[in-house]
Amino acid sequence: MEEINIKGKLFQKLISSKEIEEIVKSLSQRINKDYTQKEIVFLIVLNGAFMFASDLLKLIEGNHKLSFIKLSSYCGVSSNNEIKELIGLNEDLRDNNIIIIEDIIDSGNTMDCLIEKVKAYNPATLEICTLVFKPKAFKKRFNIKYIGREISNEFIVGYGFDLDGYGRNIKEIYQLKE
Repeated sequence: MEEINIKGKLFQKLISSKEIEEIVKSLSQRINKDYTQKEIVFLIVLNGAFMFASDLLKLIEGNHKLSFIKLSSYCGVSSNNEIKELIGLNEDLRDNNIIIIEDIIDSGNTMDCLIEKVKAYNPATLEICTLVFKPKAFKKRFNIKYIGREISNEFIVGYGFDLDGYGRNIKEIYQLKE
């Protein structure tokens, strides 16, 4: 489908499932190259990153640890500056190589908050892997080492992205149509 309707809002296809597969494969190849013979703790940001993380981690070589955190800054189709920690860290990240897996980085507010939490554990390394990045919305200064694809500042659904909980199960990514 080229267009879908979720909760009365019209969305048009932005990224096909085939392109998502290619992006995930490319990111996994880069991580595998950078972390050959190194252990990694993957910190997966719920709920949005679960589909991306699942597909990505199937392609990562070696035996690594996974941990989850749930943060939220969205209400409907807009982000606010209040970051809520819904599920906290339960791993000792000290002296580990950490890669945070996030579905999207737009303003950077949520990730900035998470970076500070993780840095308090004194990890050996800390990198960020995001499926999509909105450079025009980005307001912070941290480095994002692994970016799958840059997109415009429009709201998206599908492949883990949602509108009030709806649309996460769609295998493509759709952008809000004006």
